[in-house]
Amino acid sequence: MRLLFGAALLLVLACAASGCPASDRKALLAFKASLNEPYLGIFKTWTGTDCCRNWYGVSCDPTVARVADINLRGESEDPIFEKAGRSGYMTGTINPSICRLDRLTNFILADWKGISGEIPPCITSLSSLRVLDLVGNKISGRIPPSIGYLRRVTVLNLADNEVSGEIPASIVQMSSLMHLDLRNNKISGGIPADFGKLTMLSRVLLGRNQLTGTIPSSIATIYRLADLDLSMNRISGWVPEQLGKMPVLSTLNLDSNWLSGKLPASLLSNKGVGILNLSRNGMEGEIPDVFGSNSYFMVLDLSHNNLKGKIPGSLSSAKFIGHLDLSHNHLCGPIPIGEPFEHLEASSFANNDCLCGNPLRTC
Repeated sequence: MRLLFGAALLLVLACAASGCPASDRKALLAFKASLNEPYLGIFKTWTGTDCCRNWYGVSCDPTVARVADINLRGESEDPIFEKAGRSGYMTGTINPSICRLDRLTNFILADWKGISGEIPPCITSLSSLRVLDLVGNKISGRIPPSIGYLRRVTVLNLADNEVSGEIPASIVQMSSLMHLDLRNNKISGGIPADFGKLTMLSRVLLGRNQLTGTIPSSIATIYRLADLDLSMNRISGWVPEQLGKMPVLSTLNLDSNWLSGKLPASLLSNKGVGILNLSRNGMEGEIPDVFGSNSYFMVLDLSHNNLKGKIPGSLSSAKFIGHLDLSHNHLCGPIPIGEPFEHLEASSFANNDCLCGNPLRTC
């Protein structure tokens, strides 16, 4: 047994001493050849036979001397950026050779502003991948249909690109996914009805796209979900009442959609929700009178809807309201008196039917 252990240890040390294998080095050089970084010279370090040593942004698993991480960020506090006095800029495309790095766990190619082309479909073959972060580029095309094969990925960040097409149905198979950010793209179609299968999610950021359809009620079963952003899309239908019963939900941004129906009382009475933005929709009916001493809103924005009736008197008993906007509705009657209202300006209540009282005209 000792002999076998010793032989295995010698093999690991021999691999580590020889640096990365030629296949990994060849894949990295092909990846580099498809990119152009003119200002910082980060790829000038990609020389020599050992890509596990002093290749900027590349690190290896020391036990097998294989490339494990590519971490290239265009926004960084690294001295190379401070010396250049600028943020990064890179053009080119993602070469499919990246898929030959079959021990890759983190692939970060973020905030370079000019990288274009599609995400290589073969990237879904990287079964060890845990972080895929391509934020802040000009990447286009569709999310690979087989993205669901990446069952170990915890972070998928494709925000601030030009990605189009629909959210693949297979995404619900990414059982380890915790952070999903697809904001500011051109993604269309609906959110998969069985989205709730992604039970590990804590953040879902899908704002500023072209999403349609309704909000799947299955989202409410994601009990770890704290931050949900579906703003600036074309989502219609009602806001599911179940969202207000989510145990750790703290931020809900649904503004600038085509939502209608009544405000769920459960959302306004949820003690954990601190940011609630339902502005610029078609919400109707009265504001539920369900606030209390545990209500704590950093942001409560219900502006630009079709709400009517009075401002609930219970809102004056809230523990804290940082920003309140009820403007551009059909509200009427006296504005409640109380500490949460003392710092608010007239703009918070403007363009309603017949509101009165401080800070508006006297009733």
